[in-house]
Amino acid sequence: MKNFLLILISIQNSRTLGRSRSIRHVGFHSRTIALLIVALIGVWGCGGGTSQSVNDQSPPPTPTITTISPNSAVAGGAAFTLTINGTNFVASSMVKFGGSAPATTFVNSTQLTAAIPAASIASTGTPAVTVTNPAPGGGTSNAINFTVTSSASTVPTISFLSPSCVPAGEQFVDSVDNQLTVVGQNFVPGSVVRWNGSDRPTAFDENVVLTAQISASDIAAVGTAAVTVFNPGPGGATSNTSTFTITTGAVDPQSIAVDPAGKFAYVASAGCSAQGYVSMYAINPTTGALASIGPPVPSNDESTDSVTVDPSGKFAYVASSGNVWDIDFGSVLTYAINPATGALTSTGVIGGTGINGTPEFFNSVALDPSGKFTYAADGGAFPYGGSGSSSSVSMYSINSTTGDLTSIGIIDAGTSPDSVAVDPAGKFAYVTNFGSNDVSMYTIDATTGTLISIGTIATGTDPVSIAVDPAGKFAYVTNSNSNDVSMYTINATTGALTSVGTIAAGTNPVSVGVDPSGKFAYVANFNSNDVSMYTINATTGALTPVGTIAAGMSPASIAVHPSGKFAYVTNAASNEVSMYSIDAATGALTLIGTIGT
Repeated sequence: MKNFLLILISIQNSRTLGRSRSIRHVGFHSRTIALLIVALIGVWGCGGGTSQSVNDQSPPPTPTITTISPNSAVAGGAAFTLTINGTNFVASSMVKFGGSAPATTFVNSTQLTAAIPAASIASTGTPAVTVTNPAPGGGTSNAINFTVTSSASTVPTISFLSPSCVPAGEQFVDSVDNQLTVVGQNFVPGSVVRWNGSDRPTAFDENVVLTAQISASDIAAVGTAAVTVFNPGPGGATSNTSTFTITTGAVDPQSIAVDPAGKFAYVASAGCSAQGYVSMYAINPTTGALASIGPPVPSNDESTDSVTVDPSGKFAYVASSGNVWDIDFGSVLTYAINPATGALTSTGVIGGTGINGTPEFFNSVALDPSGKFTYAADGGAFPYGGSGSSSSVSMYSINSTTGDLTSIGIIDAGTSPDSVAVDPAGKFAYVTNFGSNDVSMYTIDATTGTLISIGTIATGTDPVSIAVDPAGKFAYVTNSNSNDVSMYTINATTGALTSVGTIAAGTNPVSVGVDPSGKFAYVANFNSNDVSMYTINATTGALTPVGTIAAGMSPASIAVHPSGKFAYVTNAASNEVSMYSIDAATGALTLIGTIGT
């Protein structure tokens, strides 16, 4: 009202000076002005009512900058477009870059772009980026510094690639465009990733991360590729070389499982830079030899640590402990098994965000013998250098038709639970706790599948794997740092374990398996590259050594064929599976060959 009255006074003064002005060039007379004043009084009222006009607009708020992209450039570089993200931007917002006011484009209320000329980055410095909204209201935002560096300080360096390898002809996991992540230092908006010296389409994420699109032809054949990063001139420089490997198959096999019918075997491989795969094999029923039934199946973008097959042989489950670089939680993936060929088809994944957002990094997954429930140890990546986790066990019910998992809760375990085993009757479950050197013991509710804690029992140092004998009378735990195996009897009523001592194994024992007859036990020794063989006392459960047999490099997991005639060992460092026959009388293993993963 006040502003309008001032306009009227101004109009009246203009008339007095002989210069008639009005809105839309319509002449005002004193009677017209009087009528307008009366009309406005009717609209706004007299005596403090709320004043509002149809044409009234709120003044623009003060803007805020949250991020700018890019946030750096090389001195003397070319003109570029700066993206400013924030809040409260309006169509008339203006960007300031140091002392200049570049042409600004309004994208929306949370984003602007500005055309930064080459002259603005001609020399090193840290020009401040701000946004100003016009008066009335408005104001100037917070400032974010843009860094203009000299060429001497922008020699790029590659720290690592993710992934750093892929089986020949395979696609990068979860990336239809084969996006290679390059992590390092001193990357700039114009940085280009080069594959064997040739430029690849590159996106600048930040000065430590680039992503490059790698073509299918780049990874079609086995071999290696030299990956470098080139920063443009003046003073352009090329980084150190990082090697990307195109492998014959999956690498770093961590776990092996055989289906209940003994027809197929599956190997979970951790892969390179947390890119996992599952290799598939048919089993010769006469010789026990494995034969590949297709290229490895991508699991997901996380370390793949464990694989198991449900008792019906219809589904396979793969546990992933998470990707330390992407700070990803783990997951359990479900695959349908083709009953004729054994080929896997992914049918779903359940993420490791747990109940109430609790992080989970699945190391191991085990099913009850009815195939109704499954349990996953949430202890983090494989003990050799992985991330930690929530120290719990996740519980799931299983859809018998689809194999899909539904969470039925989590339960506390010890520190860094690593492996789960369920007794053959489906009454009890046991979890090794790598960090607290004990085993958590549980009873299983037959109706709901939930676990009920019945306490813990001590192990050796850094327990990794646990196995229960087929009769449900004994349990065995490999202790990776004390180089021995803890032996226990199982109370048939309560499920409680009672120690019957320890026995020496090789160096760094990490996996234990028991044959279907319950007469023999086998332990894979990661650092001594062999398998320890034992007979089992049918009364006491005590193990008696019967020797060792060589494996490949870094054996990580062992599985015994349901017939009791064959055993299989994954060798993490030599990327292969060792195949053995079992002497039915002595339990001794005889190597029958190896196959790549």
